[in-house]
Amino acid sequence: MPSRDIRSAKFMVAPIILDAMDLVPTDLVPTDLVEVPAGWFWMGWEHGHPGERPRHRVWLDRFAIARAPVTNREYADFLGDGETEPPTWWRDPRFNDPDQPVVGVSWFDATRFCRWLADREAVVYRLPTEAEWEKAARAGLDDARFPWGEDRPPTTSFDRPPRPTETPANPLGLVALSGVCHEWCLDWEDGAYYARSPSRNPRGPDTGTRRVSRGGAWRHQDAWSPVAHRSSLPPALGYSDYGFRVVSEAPARRCRVGAPGAPPGRSRGTR
Repeated sequence: MPSRDIRSAKFMVAPIILDAMDLVPTDLVPTDLVEVPAGWFWMGWEHGHPGERPRHRVWLDRFAIARAPVTNREYADFLGDGETEPPTWWRDPRFNDPDQPVVGVSWFDATRFCRWLADREAVVYRLPTEAEWEKAARAGLDDARFPWGEDRPPTTSFDRPPRPTETPANPLGLVALSGVCHEWCLDWEDGAYYARSPSRNPRGPDTGTRRVSRGGAWRHQDAWSPVAHRSSLPPALGYSDYGFRVVSEAPARRCRVGAPGAPPGRSRGTR
């Protein structure tokens, strides 16, 4: 097995970065999952950008999603198994707090992490579809602008990615859904997809040139993105405001169970 020491020769390209972070790999990534029950929800926002319309109802099977994005500390476990090189942003002290979300990773990096974690824990892990991301983020607040409701937090901008615990939680206890980083999703991007997407378990177009991301983002002039906001990036790129969280197949022994979604026509929003 490759050495778990993240200061091993493979990573001597950035020894000072890793030493400064003092990241000691653990036996397993402590993935904190929240189960999202099967059901309908309302996706999109009629008052948003064209790609966020039309608002439409979607059924999703049960799944589980990480409470927070993958952190630098968790990503170090992945590096310790010799999978890839450290993100270049770790050279900047604004980005190497172990409890910050890892950023500067490409879609390919994120999917490699998911495969590695699945192999380690013998559980299926992957990136969320954007429908899964939005349902989990809304947590039954189908008419609310933000994951936690209507109120915008007083802080409007950041000079670095905040720790997930510095952001409001939604009713499922998920954090860092807005104001932190764009989160890679499984889907290819298509601004017209909502008009033709299936109503049950949509997974995005078959092909494309950009992958969808959700949430965001600390470096925007206004960091607090509405829950329906969609963005995208070519999958080989990794910016300082791009991270990810994982989903799984809702193994009950590992999950806290969230509240069921409201049926269509009976949303529990604050408007």
